[in-house]
Amino acid sequence: MRIGIAALILAYVLSQFYRAFLAVLAPILAVDLQANAEALAQASGWWFLTFALMQIPVGWALDKIGPRRTTAVLLTIGAAGAAVFAAATSPLHITLSMVLIGIGCSSVLMASYYIFARTYSPAVFGTLAGMVVGIGSLGNIGASLPLSWAVEAWGWRGTVWGLAAITLAAALAILALVRDPARVEGDAKGSLLDLLKMPALWPVLIMMAACYAPPAGIRGLWTGPWYADVFGADAARIGMVTLIMGLAMVAGNFAYGPLDRILGTRKWLVFGGNVLMLACLLGLYSNVASDSWTTIALLAGVGFFGASFPMVMAHGRAFLPPHLTGRGVSLINLFGIGGAGLMQIITGRIHTALSPSDGVVNSIPPSAPYAALFLFYAGLVVVGLVVYLMSQDRRD
Repeated sequence: MRIGIAALILAYVLSQFYRAFLAVLAPILAVDLQANAEALAQASGWWFLTFALMQIPVGWALDKIGPRRTTAVLLTIGAAGAAVFAAATSPLHITLSMVLIGIGCSSVLMASYYIFARTYSPAVFGTLAGMVVGIGSLGNIGASLPLSWAVEAWGWRGTVWGLAAITLAAALAILALVRDPARVEGDAKGSLLDLLKMPALWPVLIMMAACYAPPAGIRGLWTGPWYADVFGADAARIGMVTLIMGLAMVAGNFAYGPLDRILGTRKWLVFGGNVLMLACLLGLYSNVASDSWTTIALLAGVGFFGASFPMVMAHGRAFLPPHLTGRGVSLINLFGIGGAGLMQIITGRIHTALSPSDGVVNSIPPSAPYAALFLFYAGLVVVGLVVYLMSQDRRD
């Protein structure tokens, strides 16, 4: 079981990489494929939306088929998507590839959580969930400065072809090594509708949608265009900044994990952490035109304090009946990933609406679209916090 979980964690490293690598490739794809910021925002958004929509069949498959075959088959589709990306000749191909990669990555984390929920004590679920996301966030780091080095050495197409091969190898490893947990009585009873009828779950779902979108969007998409447009940064500079934010996200995931046992609360841990992320977002709004270490520290703060995903998942998992574990964790994940996808598309349109038009001289500063994005994300977190105040604090 442990070596199977290790294979799933490797696949989750790839999942984190794919949701973040467009930030570094954005300037190159703009030149080679004429893929502007809105086109890449659409492609990134479709990765998240596809991933989110897949959570419904993934939850069913985890409960009925098991994590081994479900994840191996889907990750093979993800490898095909990476191959489409490597061969792309237009922004449309990038969008199609991101859809396929989103399908491929959709079950990896939930398969791990399903195994944890069925195999280990509920009291350690939050710690184990944070461990997986923390290690998986190394993919965020790989999609920063190391990616820029790889692109410089082998070109972006050669690099992505290599990623396609690694993804296929991970799928085969999962098929060979993962063991499905024993099923429990009552698996055939209940449905997604039963979960949606649980009032206690809804504030957690809304919080998941609000807390995950800002770090995912800023790290995975907007840091690259922001630094390129406002500060004239090259790929190496963007890679360095995204590396720092990625490291902060790794640290945040490991920090959140054991704190619910230390503090004796999940609700107020999540609430307090997201209040601090809100403060960092407002700081970025105020410093949007400042290329300073303060700005980088604020980005790191968004990454660190915004890493509450596994703790929100643990909070929601405490309300789930055992026979609906797969569908329950996938439903919570749907709100997190789906919310991030919708916000990618919305922020792409905000960026376009506030960006200076080509060939038109006006007074709009290049920082204006990004100031609006940070303010938008801050407003989203405020909504999530207000709703989350109504949640029940439950551990296990």
